[in-house]
Amino acid sequence: MIADFGFGVLVVTFLITLYSVGAALYGELGKKPAFVESARRAQLLTFPLITVSALALIYLLVNNDFEIEYVYSVTSRSMPFYLKVTALWGGQPGSLLFWGWLLSAFTSAVTLRKWDRDREFLPWVIIVSSVTLAFFLSMNVFFENPFARMFWNSAGEFTRAMFLPAGGTPVPLQADGRGLNPLLRHPGMIIHPPMLYLGFVSYVIPFAFAIAALVTGRSDDRWIRLTRRWSLWAWLFLSFGLLLGGRWAYDVLGWGGYWGWDPVEIAAFMPWLTGTAFLHSVMIQEKRGMLKQWNMILIILTYSLVIFGTFLTRSGVLSSVHAFAQSAVGPMFFSFIGVTFITSMALLFWRWSELRAETEMKSMLSREALFLLNNLLFISVLIVCFSGVISPLISELATGQKITVGPPFYERANAPLFAILMLLMGIAPLSAWGLTSAENMGRINKPVLGGILAVPVVLFGIFWNQVNTALGGLTITVIVLAVILIILGFIYMFRRAVWQAAVVATLVTALAAFTYTHDIIALTGFFLIALTLAATLREFWRATRARQHTRQENFFTALWRLVGRNRRRYGGYLIHISMMLMAIGILGIEIFQMETQGTLEIGQSLTLGNYNIEYKEVANWDDLPKGVNYTRAVVSVTENGQYLGDLTPRKDYYYDSQQGMTIPGQYSTLKDDLYVLLVDWEPISQTGATLKIYVNPLVNWLWIGGLIFFVGIIIAAWPDKDPALAPVHAAKRVPQTSAAD
Repeated sequence: MIADFGFGVLVVTFLITLYSVGAALYGELGKKPAFVESARRAQLLTFPLITVSALALIYLLVNNDFEIEYVYSVTSRSMPFYLKVTALWGGQPGSLLFWGWLLSAFTSAVTLRKWDRDREFLPWVIIVSSVTLAFFLSMNVFFENPFARMFWNSAGEFTRAMFLPAGGTPVPLQADGRGLNPLLRHPGMIIHPPMLYLGFVSYVIPFAFAIAALVTGRSDDRWIRLTRRWSLWAWLFLSFGLLLGGRWAYDVLGWGGYWGWDPVEIAAFMPWLTGTAFLHSVMIQEKRGMLKQWNMILIILTYSLVIFGTFLTRSGVLSSVHAFAQSAVGPMFFSFIGVTFITSMALLFWRWSELRAETEMKSMLSREALFLLNNLLFISVLIVCFSGVISPLISELATGQKITVGPPFYERANAPLFAILMLLMGIAPLSAWGLTSAENMGRINKPVLGGILAVPVVLFGIFWNQVNTALGGLTITVIVLAVILIILGFIYMFRRAVWQAAVVATLVTALAAFTYTHDIIALTGFFLIALTLAATLREFWRATRARQHTRQENFFTALWRLVGRNRRRYGGYLIHISMMLMAIGILGIEIFQMETQGTLEIGQSLTLGNYNIEYKEVANWDDLPKGVNYTRAVVSVTENGQYLGDLTPRKDYYYDSQQGMTIPGQYSTLKDDLYVLLVDWEPISQTGATLKIYVNPLVNWLWIGGLIFFVGIIIAAWPDKDPALAPVHAAKRVPQTSAAD
């Protein structure tokens, strides 16, 4: 009965969603506001209805109703309560229902706002959001029904259906379910999928407003102002979801890292790239009335990539630890992507001439020019990622063989693009809107600009050190002389103190060359990171000191009020700082990671870097109430002869799902992370074990940067005043043409 009720509510919700589309369209075209209002109320009704359906499924999951195929496939009696609840998104049908529930929550929330000033947007926002919701509900109703039961059909084949098929018989009620995939029982996976889904569905709102602006002919920036906070929160959720996914991969996949350029990882990364470009680009439209066409393209791309990423995950066309099994929803997703993308682009080309820029770009060193370059770099990274993801699919269609695109392709192609992006993060805040010359930029921020121009000198010293390692002291002297000349040049040319941003970056790079590495790529990365950090922190310092001087406030009060008065700007700066801290972790693990593997008897050890890992024992036991078999090794860790403690890498095998997962032993510091995996062991004698060991330098700065990133985006997205009260930039309404014209 509960399953029938839940499915019935789902069908009713689907029909109501279709009604909201039809009523909004009829009301707008027929100039009948009552129908538009009816469509709005119908859309508001979808959220409580889908909530009821989702609660019905959760009830079945929690109460072990193994008659339902979805419950049988993702739960077992040994699973704790909280995992049975999160199993809602642990499989294809439930995750689609969860997707629709979140989307209905967001669309309902946006239709609750005051529409007095923007009434013409309302019907089209309803249509776009309801069409998207109806599509996802149709996947549940027709293809991936989470309430379907298990039957044998007349041919003796297993089938899922809501009701008994003709000539079929019910599958005998199972005593226990197959349980959730062990990889999904990690705490990170309780939060990671909801964060990604929140990011995905949030981008539907700015897309809906963009389409509404195109249809109604509003070529001003009103739709951007209305959706600014939606875009920020979407970017926050998607970013946080990616970060949590990285932590999950680091903890349970045994990669020895957080990112493997897995196709499904990239599928979530691609809309993040266009969404990030969009956040930067809309500021140009608001400030200068430029890039209107480009912003439309970016939000259309972001929405399309959200659906495309969902297609890749759910169609079964890609092999991935993140992907669901092969499913019939693939062609439907592909068709929906095609229809929505073509329709959106057709609307854009229809309004192309009305979206011309109101001002021209005067200087290649202006802030808008640097932001545009930033956008082009993000799109370049997107092209690399997109080509890598679809190449196996194209090759399989063309030749029948699926080629493999691995991490080296992405890393070599994207590394220089990310390097330039880091440089732009350092110098873009130093530029001004409008006309900016190299002379003016140098006068305002001379040490930073000088530091950028000094990069070739530093790199020459590093190169000399690379190719003349046998000369030892002479090469160090060359680098020291180069740094001294740079500093003297700053003092002579600009008469400024050497603590300014580029000098700091140069000194950091030189220090890294002396003490840590001679790797040219690493030193270039450290320079760019230090430059951006110093330049960004300098902006905080300069503005705070100015406020101290004018308002007679202490430093911390001035800083607090400065950030509070311009949360968007300084929240963005804090995000830049967090990105650079994360870049330290990425640079450390990508360039300096060390690994080794060996089979050891008790008392034997492996050495990696400064660490010595001694194998002490291995134990194997069952936890029957939890339905898990544990195999745990104990290793003793010393660094340079100093005892640090014991680590316990293990393997967990779940009897219900007949699957296992690897849990590493980790010793973490800000300097590095020792990461030990139990690969194999002697099950009889329990005297020998095979261990795989990684040393991941600086990787924990990635997680520290993630926390600061979260704080930065909260500051940037924190509400200040109603955007409806903000002036609209160059408002312009394009008159509608009737059939009589």
